[in-house]
Amino acid sequence: MNLNLQKWQNSSKVLFFIAPLMIPLIIFWLVPFGWSVYISFTDWDYISPDYYFVGLENYQYMLEDGDFIQAMQNTFIFALGVVIPTVMIGLVFALLLHNNFKGSQFYRAVIFSPWITPTVAISIVWSWVFESKSGLVNLLLDKVGIAPIPWLESGDTAMLAVMVVTVWQAVGWTMLFYISALNKIPTSLYEASLIDGCSPWTRFYKITLPLISPTTFFLVIVNMITAIQAFDQFQILTQGGPSGSTRTLLYLFYQQAFEQYDMGPAAATSLIILLITGALTIANTVMGKRWVYY
Repeated sequence: MNLNLQKWQNSSKVLFFIAPLMIPLIIFWLVPFGWSVYISFTDWDYISPDYYFVGLENYQYMLEDGDFIQAMQNTFIFALGVVIPTVMIGLVFALLLHNNFKGSQFYRAVIFSPWITPTVAISIVWSWVFESKSGLVNLLLDKVGIAPIPWLESGDTAMLAVMVVTVWQAVGWTMLFYISALNKIPTSLYEASLIDGCSPWTRFYKITLPLISPTTFFLVIVNMITAIQAFDQFQILTQGGPSGSTRTLLYLFYQQAFEQYDMGPAAATSLIILLITGALTIANTVMGKRWVYY
């Protein structure tokens, strides 16, 4: 009896300390999430007090909607086009700058600075860079005899332009994580490889890559989630256009909810985004067990 009483007292103490954290979580996350799930099964228009339960109609409509299919394709293309270059370029910069030398801290700060700059401000600046008539990119292309390109007005180049902006902003943050990982690799391993006559590529492939694989796994997951949730750069640069060529799932959700006032389909889209993010994270976790070395 005393043992059960002691367990109850310990449980009460734990609940007492976590309650201040759990209450905001329940109020501002779990309850809204549950309400979103319910709304996804209705035809609420965001304004009217009356609505009807439509079951799976919103989800069925999404599977048949061309805009949703296009937005899903754009989301995956954008995620792949952002995550892979961000991780690779971030690793290259980390390999160049992880050793302390004169000016290394300055270069790190310059490369990292876009990450702490608001995405809206960055997007506004890049909208001037990609401007069709007098933008910096087209001015440079004109110097080498290449005709101006409508970067943000053409469906062939608009997504590429947004990818460039996103990668440029995220590379510095990725670089810092890699620098931390590289500095934790024991120098004795590299010294032993030199004694064995290993080439620089062999040392990189056999020592560096395996030992920084946990950091790579983390960066792939985080950058992937960030890419799927990207919004500000699309809103400033393309507004999902032209002709929906840069409309991602999150931007489709925004248009459904706050432009068309179709909260039912919008809530369903938000749940699909959550499911896709979770599925990709689980898939990466399963694959990571084969190539991540802890």
